[in-house]
Amino acid sequence: MDVRLGDKLTMKKAHPCGGKQWIVMRTGMDFKLKCLTCGREIMVARSKAEKNIRSIEREES
Repeated sequence: MDVRLGDKLTMKKAHPCGGKQWIVMRTGMDFKLKCLTCGREIMVARSKAEKNIRSIEREES
């Protein structure tokens, strides 16, 4: 799956705050994601995150 810095991800499951939108802060073996609802930053394994992605919105540059 092609996930890049700055992509906005919509996940299948909601964060405890209720938000499903995340922005990618770092990529690699892990993703660093920031919740767009509450601002919480988390590190999650790439394999686990890719299973949970519903859609990717990319900023055209």
